[in-house]
Amino acid sequence: MVNDFVTINDVGPRDGLQNDPTTVTVEDRVRLITALVDAGVPAVEAASFVSPRAVPKMAGATELFAALDQGKAELSALVPNRKGYEMARSAGARSIAVVLSATDTMNRKNINMTLDETISTCTDIMQQANVDGLLARAYISVAVECPFEGLVSPDVVERLAEQMFRHGAQECIIADTIGAANPAQVKILFGRLVKSFETARLSAHFHDTRAMALANIWQAVESGVRKFDASIGGLGGCPFAPGAAGNVATEDVVYMLEQAGLDTGINMNKLMRCVDLVESMVSHPAGGRTRAYQLKQIAG
Repeated sequence: MVNDFVTINDVGPRDGLQNDPTTVTVEDRVRLITALVDAGVPAVEAASFVSPRAVPKMAGATELFAALDQGKAELSALVPNRKGYEMARSAGARSIAVVLSATDTMNRKNINMTLDETISTCTDIMQQANVDGLLARAYISVAVECPFEGLVSPDVVERLAEQMFRHGAQECIIADTIGAANPAQVKILFGRLVKSFETARLSAHFHDTRAMALANIWQAVESGVRKFDASIGGLGGCPFAPGAAGNVATEDVVYMLEQAGLDTGINMNKLMRCVDLVESMVSHPAGGRTRAYQLKQIAG
């Protein structure tokens, strides 16, 4: 392949832990992020600046960023609104992400705003981030299927991505939020997007609800995408999207890509120790298919 390096953004410390039954302390979240960076993970979604009442497991985001070394990896923060953005900027975050759902109903369920209101909020935040010199990224969630409105047209996703780029997004992450996509749909969607936008500015976020995530990632790779979200241990989901099971496991994605001859720059042995670490923090089994393979080899 012309470009054999694939960037992994681990969303476990935010997307994974915010939906786990166990509340993980700020100190342990710092330990996890530090371990992921030490394993060679180049980008980590560290926290979200949201109301602790709405998402109590993400409390302490300001303290978290104060304790992190941002010189070794891109550490990003999710911000739902302008207040969250101001908090993230004050905390020293250098990379922020907004979330725009592709359907009106999902926006109302997720952040209590209409689609038009969400577009306005996201563009306002991205424009301010550009002024402030922060990296601005935009998620387009339920990009294949919405749990409330059904299938989403690629036309809608392309239009929303164009709006986000036009208003300052340096990257758009196309998210299969409920894990409903199949490789044929991914081929159509990303085949279209890579013709309209620079491939380097596109990323993908897949859930493994229907055991299709790795196949979908490979199809996106074939389409030219070289950046993917994944969650250590396969933790996570979306509390406002019925049917959204765990994210695809970082260790599974790295293993597949490396076995296929692509380079992630991640040390697999250290990454598997991160799975052990997060499992000890949440006090229940974690890990993707690669974990089962590793245990079989040990038992072998």
